[in-house]
Amino acid sequence: MAFSIDTAQQLGLSVAETLAPKKQELGQDQFLKLMTTQLTHQDPTKPMENGDFLAQMAQFSTVEGIGDLNESFQAFAGSMTSSQSLEAAGLVGRSVSVPSTKGALGFGSPLAGNIKLNSATNQATVSIKDQTGAVVKTLNLGSQSEGLKKFEWDGLLDDGSYATPGVYSIEAQASINGQNTALETFMSAKVESVDLGDPQKGVVLNLGQLGAVEFSKVKQVF
Repeated sequence: MAFSIDTAQQLGLSVAETLAPKKQELGQDQFLKLMTTQLTHQDPTKPMENGDFLAQMAQFSTVEGIGDLNESFQAFAGSMTSSQSLEAAGLVGRSVSVPSTKGALGFGSPLAGNIKLNSATNQATVSIKDQTGAVVKTLNLGSQSEGLKKFEWDGLLDDGSYATPGVYSIEAQASINGQNTALETFMSAKVESVDLGDPQKGVVLNLGQLGAVEFSKVKQVF
């Protein structure tokens, strides 16, 4: 027998006794009272089977256990957010590496990052483009082994002049097994501030010209 409002009324219990005043759910005390009443009013010729009794107890325990688990998980999630907030706050003023196809060239500070190689290559290149999409510099990294490989550009152009500081687009490629393969890039930037206001995104780092990046996406800290 499944427990419901109709079941409670048939056994002589009022809705007020069965339901909690605000939560409108069956609590442990109400459950035990309902179970006792059910046993008292059952048909003597058709007593409740032990299996049915145990099934109802198991059902209630499962629901109650899920509620306790949800509360524990919420507390754990809150603890994790607080821990991340403390860690992120300690990054202000430091440089981090995050997945990005944009890089910032500053006055006296190079545009720097890493390419990710899943296999060794005999030729890797990084193309740096301005806001119009024109390639202003190509970095030839030559042969590289598997893994993260660093690159940087000080802004020097092929004609000997220096590029204007700002944000540039980054494209990396490598010849792997005879095929030209696009590579994932991770760019370096300084953490200017930390934003804790959006619960959907969690802790967010403000990387200046590279914009806002979720704390969970940080690859390296320098």
